[in-house]
Amino acid sequence: MEDDNKLSYFFLGLGLGVAVGVLFAPKSGEETRNIIRDKANEGADYAKRRATELRSQASDAIERSKQTISRTKDNLSAAVDAGRQAYRDATSNPTE
Repeated sequence: MEDDNKLSYFFLGLGLGVAVGVLFAPKSGEETRNIIRDKANEGADYAKRRATELRSQASDAIERSKQTISRTKDNLSAAVDAGRQAYRDATSNPTE
């Protein structure tokens, strides 16, 4: 008997909760769905903008990295060439 009583109180509370929710809902169902749809669209637009920004930043970082690598390669090549020339000078003109 107690289980039946608990179950009836549960359904009574559920019914009262639904009734209060319907009575005090701030907007109609259609308005709420429109708000949710608008917010979802705003979120999708934000995600697209951020993806575009991140893609641009990544491209810039890659370009800067390529330039840095190119400069480093040029400096290293110049140093190797200078080292070779110094070796040639040292071996062709012995200072004895």
